[in-house]
Amino acid sequence: MMLDARVRWPRPSLLGTPITALAGIGPKIAAEAQAAGLASIGDLLFHPPGSYRDHSRIGTVAELRIGSEATVIVSVESARARQTRRRGMTLFEAVVSDATGSIKAVWFNQPWLAERAVPGARMLIHGIPDRGSVRVSAHEFLGPEEIDNAKRPGRRDAAPGRRPPAGIHTTGLVPVHPASERIRTQQIREWVWQALGMARDAPETLPSRVRARRELPGIADALWGVHFPNSGAEAEASRRRLAYEELFLHQAALASVRARREETRASLLVAEPGELTARWLRSLPFSPTSDQLAAFAEIDADLASETPMQRLLMGEVGSGKTVVAMYAMLRALESGGQAVLMAPTETLAEQHAMTLDRLLAAEPIQFGLLTGSTSARGRKELLAKLASGELGLIVGTHALIEPGVRFAGLGVCVVDEQHRFGVDQRAALDSKGTGGRPPHVLHMTATPIPRTLSMTAFGDLDVTTLTGLPDGRLPIRTWLVGDERREGAYEFVRERLSEGRQAYIVCPLVSESESLGSRAAAAEAERLSRDEFSDFKLGLLHGQMSGPEKKSAMAEFASGRTDVLVATTVVEVGVDVPNATTMIVEGAERFGVSQLHQLRGRVGRGEHESHCILFGTDAGELARRRLEAVAGESDGFRLAEVDLALRGEGEVLGSRQSGIPRFAFATLPEDHLLLVEAREDVVDLLRREGSLEIPEMSIAMDAVRSRFGELTSVGIRA
Repeated sequence: MMLDARVRWPRPSLLGTPITALAGIGPKIAAEAQAAGLASIGDLLFHPPGSYRDHSRIGTVAELRIGSEATVIVSVESARARQTRRRGMTLFEAVVSDATGSIKAVWFNQPWLAERAVPGARMLIHGIPDRGSVRVSAHEFLGPEEIDNAKRPGRRDAAPGRRPPAGIHTTGLVPVHPASERIRTQQIREWVWQALGMARDAPETLPSRVRARRELPGIADALWGVHFPNSGAEAEASRRRLAYEELFLHQAALASVRARREETRASLLVAEPGELTARWLRSLPFSPTSDQLAAFAEIDADLASETPMQRLLMGEVGSGKTVVAMYAMLRALESGGQAVLMAPTETLAEQHAMTLDRLLAAEPIQFGLLTGSTSARGRKELLAKLASGELGLIVGTHALIEPGVRFAGLGVCVVDEQHRFGVDQRAALDSKGTGGRPPHVLHMTATPIPRTLSMTAFGDLDVTTLTGLPDGRLPIRTWLVGDERREGAYEFVRERLSEGRQAYIVCPLVSESESLGSRAAAAEAERLSRDEFSDFKLGLLHGQMSGPEKKSAMAEFASGRTDVLVATTVVEVGVDVPNATTMIVEGAERFGVSQLHQLRGRVGRGEHESHCILFGTDAGELARRRLEAVAGESDGFRLAEVDLALRGEGEVLGSRQSGIPRFAFATLPEDHLLLVEAREDVVDLLRREGSLEIPEMSIAMDAVRSRFGELTSVGIRA
């Protein structure tokens, strides 16, 4: 009777079993596998193939065709190993045959085959036939009982310590798992097959109603199907199920972050907008855009709530993010609190200080600047004023979150280029709030982030986007050119300089590198000052200069005393010189799409038409497609989608501190529909149940805590 049937419950703890429990893995191989990230049974189960080789048909020797991959079952007639003229190269050759004919099989640098490839031995070989021979890429030896079973490995016999069946390397859809220099794909394939004997012990993290709604297979079937599928359809269905699980758990993690934040009270409850912000808005020499006005309203609503604001402000270069940030900070000041603006570099912090100085010209509001270059005396004075509340507004770098910095009543924090700050740094800023309560935080980025990435990297934040540009801004004309047009490009820049404009020349390096063959800023500045731009004054700016040197170089350029600024990507953010209308980017193929778009945004900030010239001489096919996208598209958000499609999610933001997890099975943007479905299901559970801490989500939430680690108020520690 069914009631008497033996019930077997999964034992997830067994997935932590060391891989030494598998046949053929001793301490030395285990150490090499661990270096490749494969230390346990679970590591192997969740180490997906990067691709598959289709060896689904076993043919005969007579059917072999030159240049066409094939698999055959053969018997060894004779074999020998011999040295070649090439030093260190050994050939192993065997004459093999079946009922339809014979052929010579060739292996490179595998002389140990002589021990088993003896006359009469039966083998499965896969390779590419040439004239009279076949170069073997995979092989297996067969015992008498294995020949009939060679076409498909049996799932039911998989178990640690049991030798894999015939055919896993040479027949069917053969998985190709990512390997390392010391661990071969064939070894990993054999280990994974053994590990699959414990697939039933993998926890079923997805609630049953979610699996039913999305028609997803169980975890054990999905693991089998992704590693050793019977068909391409089964492989994709299995991968899709495992990818969905990753995205679902991550969205559950983000929802937990948000729920925890909503249980926390802000350090400052900001009153309705007052006379200070109203007077400041009237003093601006321009009218805020509709996007900026909408952002003001969203910030007002956030600041009126007891829940600490966690908002991401995304905007094109020049879209007016600093004005929105200034509004948020003034709201804190008029409510009796303090505000900070934190930037990732001294150059950017100094530029923000200059911008705030202009924006506050009509208001008697003092603010400070705290960076690593601040003198000991200046630092002491600033810290004393912050602790006493005498100073309400300060701009700085990570120096603002050092242990000795204390605030009397920190109400609003603005974090610029927030993806450059790690979770720990942002959490340290949260700890500066009053009475142990976090301040309101506005995160800003000029890097346009595609929706699929914002849902994963910043899914716990409210998002505001500035898409419109201020009135009077002209589009930047961009060209991708080769070295053959270099003289013409220089002449074009000289003409603009003669009209009274200024120019940037951006180089990928500080000093010359023969191995990279890239133009370097220091050497290029010296060469250009002698040759093409000898009639103009050149400046140099790069990250290895001291703080005072960088400040001086920027001041010279901003004042117009320098005509051309030769720089590295230190000018990528924060440098605002409206009179600079032309930019040349050397070695443009070495930059990403978003970075080029940010660099280009240094021009086009005034009333004159601006131009960006990209030199991409050594660009490969993928790099050229990126450069052509930049040249043909001015909308940063559309460019970000192109960049994501070309490169994948790992590089777009350019930093592992961005908070994007490393998914094993899911890939963005290809899996964006899965991401939307996972988010919908998490939101649906929250709406119906009021919490994710419910019985049917208990296994999932255990997996969230295990997989994503400590949940913090500003993100996930990956």
